[in-house]
Amino acid sequence: MKMEGEQYRAHVVVLPYPSQGHINPLLQFAKRLASKGLKATLATTRYTVKFVHAPNVGVEPISDGFDEEGFSQAGNEAAFLKSFEERGSRTLSELIEKYSSTDTPVTCVVYDSFFPWALNVAKQHDIFGAAFFTNSITISNIFYRLHSGLLKLPLELHDEALLVPGLPPLNSWDLPSFLQSPGSYPAYLAMKLRQFTNTDKADWTFGNSFEALEYEEAKSISDLWPAKLIGPMVPSTYLDCRIDKDDAYGASLWKPLNFECANWLETKLPKSIVYVSFGSMVSLTAEQTEEIAWGLKESGFPCLWVVRPSELDKLPQGFGELVQEKVMIATWCNQLEVLANQATGCFMTHCGWNSTLEGLSIGIPMIGIPRWADQFTNAKYVEEIWEVGVRAKEDEEGVVRREEVIKSLNEVMRGERSNEIKRNVRKWRELAKEAIGEGGSSDRCINEFVEHLTSHVKGGRQVC
Repeated sequence: MKMEGEQYRAHVVVLPYPSQGHINPLLQFAKRLASKGLKATLATTRYTVKFVHAPNVGVEPISDGFDEEGFSQAGNEAAFLKSFEERGSRTLSELIEKYSSTDTPVTCVVYDSFFPWALNVAKQHDIFGAAFFTNSITISNIFYRLHSGLLKLPLELHDEALLVPGLPPLNSWDLPSFLQSPGSYPAYLAMKLRQFTNTDKADWTFGNSFEALEYEEAKSISDLWPAKLIGPMVPSTYLDCRIDKDDAYGASLWKPLNFECANWLETKLPKSIVYVSFGSMVSLTAEQTEEIAWGLKESGFPCLWVVRPSELDKLPQGFGELVQEKVMIATWCNQLEVLANQATGCFMTHCGWNSTLEGLSIGIPMIGIPRWADQFTNAKYVEEIWEVGVRAKEDEEGVVRREEVIKSLNEVMRGERSNEIKRNVRKWRELAKEAIGEGGSSDRCINEFVEHLTSHVKGGRQVC
């Protein structure tokens, strides 16, 4: 941490894609850099800037062209990305210029891999550029091979599985939804592939994972895509405790209901409740919501279920009143605090990468109900590779039925596998703490980055 009166060693601007799942890990990385004496500035859209408040990290607005309402104003992903590249390039350049005549000129731009154009902006200003990938190394491995032609669509499955060096065999239902049905998400598939267009020109490439978690997955592609693993990017309080009072990410696009959730949890026995949350973007069908609802009720376990306001009308009519003694329904809460609460025994999740890392870092068994994107692959690893939970199985209509919800809950909370799963989550929690702790594999990678930047800065100016 920079002491009063001490000069910053270098200045890094961090640029996330403006959604909760991308802002959180990049903002956490900014806090890690600030704790090591760098000036860290988060550059985010004019719409999201008001939601970001993190100690020791500056926040600056840039434009995506939709300053009033953000992505919803754009209408679709393609229009949003096109506008962001045009407006973002210009306003990011202006931000770098703003600091050029100060004591803290920008030394490096760490940009979300969704924005390869940010590297061009950095190079135009003769400063360093570093790509940050917010998904698993496994996912990056697959999409890099597709981008470079080592894999081709449609994917060839050998004996019903995709075989990729360094990865376990992946069945069709383990693949990202963009690859299960490539024609269904063309804009997202194009964006995933576009991430790699100029990574060979980036000075650094970062992955939000850690060596023990995805060693083989990273090693098998390291000659072509040399990513440094610097995760897990989870607030320090839940891992190494080296950043003072770092118990939240510092960015929330929704207002948390901490008080209500905390009071309810205080009334429950240790490891007794099921925490259910499907993230900030997943939208369940009404049928799937109903099946989960009745499964939770019939399981008999007390549950804290986060249901976004836009999803509440999918609950069975009168469900809240029927289950009010056993199930608390909240529209939002602080997920980290809930996972770390002594009452929490299980996490039913969509298996987004951030949620998966949080479950691993805090040591909570998981039940995966993936819905799209990389969640299917993450759920495969949760159940079969790391063995920290189960994946609830869908029927032929793609719905996880209530019987499967009950079966999964019993297996994780009190079945024969329960003790083994709990041992495994404790093991992975310790490995996560070790990686990000002082001298750990991720900490060393971050230190190398910091030293590289500071060795090229003299008298507050970059020396190339």
